[in-house]
Amino acid sequence: MNLGDVQKRLQAPFPANLVAWKPGAFSRDRSRAMMMAHIDARAVQDRLDAICPDDWAFEVEVVPGTRQPTVKGRLTVLGVSREDIGEAPEGDLGTLKAAASDALKRCAVHFGIGRYLYDLPKTWADWDDAKRVPLQTPELPDWARPDHERTPGGAHLMQAMEQLRMELPEDLDLQREVYKHLKAALGALHPDKVAAR
Repeated sequence: MNLGDVQKRLQAPFPANLVAWKPGAFSRDRSRAMMMAHIDARAVQDRLDAICPDDWAFEVEVVPGTRQPTVKGRLTVLGVSREDIGEAPEGDLGTLKAAASDALKRCAVHFGIGRYLYDLPKTWADWDDAKRVPLQTPELPDWARPDHERTPGGAHLMQAMEQLRMELPEDLDLQREVYKHLKAALGALHPDKVAAR
């Protein structure tokens, strides 16, 4: 397997529940914020583990003499390496760990992981400056969602499956009951595919 074999899988959109939003700019009165979509470093790690679990590595090197914690990261995937700088945010979150996470995400973009998020249109939202949150979370356009989320109910089903993965009951009878309900839900979305199983 080489990098070209997995490029499309690396570049695939993430489920909407893994995409978070943060303010990139504010209006003068701070009543509106330009929201920027981003993913967590763990989402990058999970993507790499799913595609090439034994053939990726990440290294960091501290950059001395900077105002805030800064590292140079090197991500190697299937023998190909890409480098970028990671910086920690100012304040309490300004740690080398935060800088390393930033570097991993920036290096991953060089492989196409999450790069589509930079193509999203500028999205302004009403902003609650006291709580430091948007009044309404922006929605991803259809093209920035995985195929299974472009069908009615797909996003809710994937969130339920992710929660189920974390909370699957140990009792075998309960697992069978959960499977029966999941199969019925999938049947409502894709009756022809489920019937063939």
